[in-house]
Amino acid sequence: MATTAPVARERYRDDPSVVTVLRTPRLLTREVLAGLVVALALIPESIAFSVIAGVDPRVGLFSSFVMAVSIAFLGGRPAMISAATGAVALVIAPIMREHGFDYFIATVILAGIIQVLLGVAGVAKLMRFIPRSVMVGFVNALAILVLLAQLPHLIGVPWLVYPLVAVGLVIIVLWPRVTKAVPAPLIAIIALTAAVAIFGWAVPTVGDQGELPESLPSLFVPDVPLTLETLGIIGPTAFAMALVGLMESLLTAKLVDDVTDTRSDKTRESWGQGVANVLSGLFGGMGGCAMIGQTMINVKVSGARSRVSTFLAGVFLLVLVVSLGDVVAMIPMAALVAVMIMVVWATFDWHSVRPSTLRRMPLSETLVMVTTVAVVVVTENLAIGVIVGVIVAMVLFARRVAHFATVTRTTTDASAHYTVEGELFWASSNDLTTQFSYVDDPERVVIDLSRSHIWDASTVAALDAIETKYARLGKTVELQGLNAASTQMHGRMTGRLGGE
Repeated sequence: MATTAPVARERYRDDPSVVTVLRTPRLLTREVLAGLVVALALIPESIAFSVIAGVDPRVGLFSSFVMAVSIAFLGGRPAMISAATGAVALVIAPIMREHGFDYFIATVILAGIIQVLLGVAGVAKLMRFIPRSVMVGFVNALAILVLLAQLPHLIGVPWLVYPLVAVGLVIIVLWPRVTKAVPAPLIAIIALTAAVAIFGWAVPTVGDQGELPESLPSLFVPDVPLTLETLGIIGPTAFAMALVGLMESLLTAKLVDDVTDTRSDKTRESWGQGVANVLSGLFGGMGGCAMIGQTMINVKVSGARSRVSTFLAGVFLLVLVVSLGDVVAMIPMAALVAVMIMVVWATFDWHSVRPSTLRRMPLSETLVMVTTVAVVVVTENLAIGVIVGVIVAMVLFARRVAHFATVTRTTTDASAHYTVEGELFWASSNDLTTQFSYVDDPERVVIDLSRSHIWDASTVAALDAIETKYARLGKTVELQGLNAASTQMHGRMTGRLGGE
């Protein structure tokens, strides 16, 4: 009994069920306060993303509410926050600009349907093909983007903003030494808001970011014709939105898995994001996906671990902007900037850029990470950066593996014996035909493939070319040692690939 209790308590803390949270005052308090902090951080972000998309700020706020509440029930990653995001806003903004709000909402709904179909089809399984170096680049680039997003609130502002941000950072760093029962970001927001209200300091506030809604979201059905022409207008953008949203959500889910040392259901997360987007569109929202910044506030800064915090983040968001809009409007942006700066610090993988790490890390791994970061920062699109990072990783891996295939030649008076060792695929087999001494070899040539494996048609074509070159010189080639899979592939394609 004594040996198993610590393990049970650890699991209880890191992966509590909703029932466990509701029955445990300490855990429930943690989840409630975490949800409140996230809700406060969602308000300016949602308004800013609405501006990017070219819609009313209420569209982004309603979208964040609907997505956070629905994903709390539907998602496969507890404690992850989904809401309106900048990447999605950038993708769908042209539809709003060129075709109007009804087509905009139709695009969001179609994107959600596509995500559901991709989720059911098992697109989440593709996550295993994203290398760790790309993941590190994704995290680091995201931290940089979050930091850059704070710059407009720090440039050309009253000088009082800077000491307020500094005080906010001090509170967030030092408060956990006093108690962890109340999240430090919440204390910083309350303290700075009170100071600004008491002393009457004129600094930018949440109310300056846009109009807050005064009513609940209502059902909205887009007035668009159900024709192929409409599909041609919204289809490509909806597909792009679906891919961007799924990629960010699945990468964020994997990051939370690593932070909490728990596993999540990526397939459920995929179709859950789709359903959440459909619901968001039906209530006049702009859609979105998982938010890395707010998720890190919830999980890493506030210590939340269950769906309760995600659900309450959405509920608090709606309550704050509808019922307490005047109070929320008073929150100085400096307080939220301080919170986001700490999120940047907690999110960035500092170990990855230490000189000692860079010296030990293969140059190709570092290049992949840097490329991912650079592309994301330049394009401000996480999906493009991840795709480019994966492509660079594939190319560098292919170049490295290509050098592992070796050919050794031994001869007797009667025959030449070649031993091929290594993995044979398009990158390594392209030079295979140059490794043989066609003219100098005797009439019988044996190629031993027992230490290699045939992976693709390029290798079969290369072996066919070798046999053809020898045949022109009146010499015979005998392939030996093929394993079962290589024999099957070679037998199915040899002589049928054209060429020489």
